[in-house]
Amino acid sequence: MASRAFTAFSLAVSLLLALLATCHAGSIAIYWGQNDGEASLAKTCASGNYEFVILAFLPKFGKGQTPQLDLASHCDPSSGGCRSQSKDINSCQNRGVKVLLSIGGADGSYGLSSPGDASQVAMYLWNNFLGGTSSSRPLGDAILDGIDFDIEIGGAKFWNNLATDLKKLGKNGGKTVLLSAAPQCPFPDEWDGGAISTGLFDYVWVQFYNNQECQFDAGRAAFMDAWNKWVSVPAGKIFLGLPASSSKDAAGTGFIPADELTSRVLPLIKGSPKYGGVMLWSKYYDDRSGYSSAIKSYV
Repeated sequence: MASRAFTAFSLAVSLLLALLATCHAGSIAIYWGQNDGEASLAKTCASGNYEFVILAFLPKFGKGQTPQLDLASHCDPSSGGCRSQSKDINSCQNRGVKVLLSIGGADGSYGLSSPGDASQVAMYLWNNFLGGTSSSRPLGDAILDGIDFDIEIGGAKFWNNLATDLKKLGKNGGKTVLLSAAPQCPFPDEWDGGAISTGLFDYVWVQFYNNQECQFDAGRAAFMDAWNKWVSVPAGKIFLGLPASSSKDAAGTGFIPADELTSRVLPLIKGSPKYGGVMLWSKYYDDRSGYSSAIKSYV
């Protein structure tokens, strides 16, 4: 009798531990599109490593400019060549992978000059990449799942208006528009902070790299201080953003070896109800390092 009771107790404990281990199970998000030689979009999603793929970038828009997509050598949007990506986007979505378009980036010509400008950009994004209609959809008929704000230049004004307008267009059009942002880890973010404070963002993948003062190698206290500030924002899930490789081309600082991430870093943050997982820059570097495969079962 005692043996059976002990066995039942052990089983209950095991089930509880399994539940706790999965209740904050995370996802991996990856940026794709800015490097020659990375796997195709379809192969990226077929790997099974990622729940989110972020197409990078739309680096030109706003202030009266004609928006322009840039997916490096993957395709030429000026000739309509990127419409061929529609099939791959649909393939990703059929596998349950969310595909978002990242606007901005570290280099580019973008910004918003007024609430009206934000409204025009929102309408362009809705009609050309989301649930609206246009004769010039750069990625063809595929309907993306949302828009990622990787705002690193161009001023901090009116991004909140853009976020509000995008969500409103989705609601009115009967299509959920996911919003994500990729702020730097110093809090609050110089560019994205105002938009994130609207409470409209579903995912925030914080760049804990190229920011020496708050990345993990600055010390546990500095890292956790930044992380705790970010999980306090009114957003859905918060992701730990990292370079996928130790290559200085991936990031100047902030790389965390896979074994260190899984044994020392993730245990510190997975207890947060807002923990969402890990974001990686980028597919090109992940192809060469195998980083996502090394961490996936721990995220």
